[in-house]
Amino acid sequence: MAEEGVHVLADQATIGTELGALVAAKAKEAVASRGVFTIAVSGGSTTKIFCQEMLKHADVGWEKWRVFMADERLVPLDHEDCNYKGYKEGLVGSVPLAAEHIYPINPSLSVEAAAEDYTQKLKQVFSEDVPVFDMVLLGMGPDGHTASLFPGHKLLQERTLLVAPISDSPKPPPNRVTLTLKVLNRARCAVFVCTGESKAANVKVVLEGNEQDNPLPAALVQPLDGELHWYLDSAAASQLSQQ
Repeated sequence: MAEEGVHVLADQATIGTELGALVAAKAKEAVASRGVFTIAVSGGSTTKIFCQEMLKHADVGWEKWRVFMADERLVPLDHEDCNYKGYKEGLVGSVPLAAEHIYPINPSLSVEAAAEDYTQKLKQVFSEDVPVFDMVLLGMGPDGHTASLFPGHKLLQERTLLVAPISDSPKPPPNRVTLTLKVLNRARCAVFVCTGESKAANVKVVLEGNEQDNPLPAALVQPLDGELHWYLDSAAASQLSQQ
């Protein structure tokens, strides 16, 4: 299993291979020790990388997986912008993961009610007051946002909610729900997948900047008692001092 830290790889295909090996190892470990593997996943290019790679892994206890969205747009479940749609179509029917074990938001609700409804879904699976995911799989936007936690936004200071509504997302659509830092930082393993030159400047800020002066949301994901991995392609890592 890869040691935690920064992993610079040639391209998305190589990232997929390494990521798949890490997820498979963590899933097997969780199922063996706790009887379930809980993971929160992000959208964007991460969806395709994850789904394509995990189709190669048959022996990861798929029946014991519970998949939540790290964040979600308040759009219909069949909408192209829906993160849930990507994972359901990419996995269900191709691996032994039951559709009911991927948890969507309820887009028919208001954004506030959808966040509360998703909180209740978390509580159906987790016994802890604050869910402890076996893994959170995240990306980072060119602006340094992760999940639907954006630079300078008030949700970066949220200390109570597990799932927060956001109705003023600077990236469309404006209405979303997101896991908060309170949840992300309780994960046993947090993984960032970041590719492309457009991310390079803020990858350097997050990984080499002064933490005290660094307000970027991705830099605030620091598991309290877990591992942190960054998987970068050569373009995303191009501005790092050491590769």
